Amino acid sequence: MNARLALLAVCQGLFFTNNIVFIAINGLVGLALAPKGWMATLPVMGYVVGGALSTGLVARSQARWGRQASFQIGLLVALGSALLCAYAAWSRNFWLLITATVIAGYYSANGQLYRFAAAELVVPSYREKAVSLVLAGGLIGAIAGPNLAIYTRNLLSVPFAGAYLALAIVALLGLLLMAFVTFPPVPKPVAGASVGRPIWEIARQPLFFVAAVGASLGFGVMNLLMAATPLAMQVCGFPFDDAALVLEWHVIGMFAPGFFTGHLIKRYGTLSIMGVGVLLNVLCIVVALSGVDLHQFLIALFLLGVGWNFLFTGSTTLALQAYRPEEKDRAQAAINFVVFAVMALTSFASGALVTTQGWWWLNVGSLLPVALTGLALLWLAWRRQAAREA
Repeated sequence: MNARLALLAVCQGLFFTNNIVFIAINGLVGLALAPKGWMATLPVMGYVVGGALSTGLVARSQARWGRQASFQIGLLVALGSALLCAYAAWSRNFWLLITATVIAGYYSANGQLYRFAAAELVVPSYREKAVSLVLAGGLIGAIAGPNLAIYTRNLLSVPFAGAYLALAIVALLGLLLMAFVTFPPVPKPVAGASVGRPIWEIARQPLFFVAAVGASLGFGVMNLLMAATPLAMQVCGFPFDDAALVLEWHVIGMFAPGFFTGHLIKRYGTLSIMGVGVLLNVLCIVVALSGVDLHQFLIALFLLGVGWNFLFTGSTTLALQAYRPEEKDRAQAAINFVVFAVMALTSFASGALVTTQGWWWLNVGSLLPVALTGLALLWLAWRRQAAREA
């Protein structure tokens, strides 16, 4: 741990504060403003669609101006989009709210690179732990996000407009902290130097493919169930404070393991820890299918969070082994694009399924991507075993 890594972990926490507040309130604000109930999670979907559309722009800004400047641009976008969300809620303009969340996706595309940037602030032998520790910074979001939503939702006469204004302050704090996080300078172009392989060649590697599958489907399942939880709990008659409590424990599950996931990966191997993540996702679904009491929502979402941490940290570690330094911008952008594309699909499916088919079928449907993730891990493990025996 060093000062720059610690500050980046705090910025990660502020990033996930933004994410958790968006998850907690965007579906509810959308439900209040949407012309049709199934459109409730379109503002959530807008956030991840904006992230997917921004991955290429962010990759180019990182390559041209470096990590710090690109991250600061993302935080400025977070500030502006939070203010626009507040105005959309105030004016009861559903389509403006969606537009604002699409714009906010640029910040999300930046924030998703914090974990990769962490590996550049330490020596190579510490990369797994650095990634894990920066992800652990999301614990700030676990505590701050739900409580920020609770205490600011009625700050103004329009529900949740105050929460969006609070996110603008969070973005300002992130800007201040990021000014003190310096990264290795962008290498100057050298005539005749290798620019690396094209992205299609990088993506064909089994290691990269499984990293992309683990990150995208792990995030997709988590997003599918997490985005639907506030809506499902409202249908079941729970107050918003209970939904915020469940989300708080979910995000604790997402990031608390970050203090030791890197150590577990070093000791037991990346694929083993990712496999445990798949099993925890299955256990989450089993608990969710067992009933709709408060403790069942809470336990299921906590298990979902821990499973996501193991899958996402493991996928990031795999990806770091699949590209060369000169290929990092395009490789990281490709993985994040796949993650955002799957998240966009699950954000839409989440609202549509939970409002038309119910919580039970939503959980049954999420077994498919969990099974596909498990099969991808088994396939890569089989290939590695065959290579060792050859």
